Amino acid sequence: MTNRLDNALQFHQNALNIRAYRQQLLSSNIANADTPNYKARDLDFKAALSGALGSRLGPLALATTARGHQSGTTANPLEAAARYRTEQQSSVDGNTVNMDVERAAFAENALHYEASITFINGLLRSMQSAVQGQ
Repeated sequence: MTNRLDNALQFHQNALNIRAYRQQLLSSNIANADTPNYKARDLDFKAALSGALGSRLGPLALATTARGHQSGTTANPLEAAARYRTEQQSSVDGNTVNMDVERAAFAENALHYEASITFINGLLRSMQSAVQGQ
């Protein structure tokens, strides 16, 4: 029974993880809006989700020739999907953060995250009522 529940929620779990990581990237951009030479980063949600569903976001293994070599894997497999945002308006200090774009993306991502949680709650409620026979 748990495997079926896990399989049913795997898509939503991946989507929430990607949304949470994107929220971290966007908040980092906002926090570094005044940092010289900071380059804004973002995540293409659609590409990251299709990669996560196809298991293409796993860490790449580096060739090691000795036992003491480190594995070289990133802490978060979504790190590889993060890209630098294209500069819309140049700044003197080299910072590429556009606060209007960042705020809009942050609010949109938060709204999608909340909608996903609401959908999952509804799905779990319907599964619970099906199990209880109501």
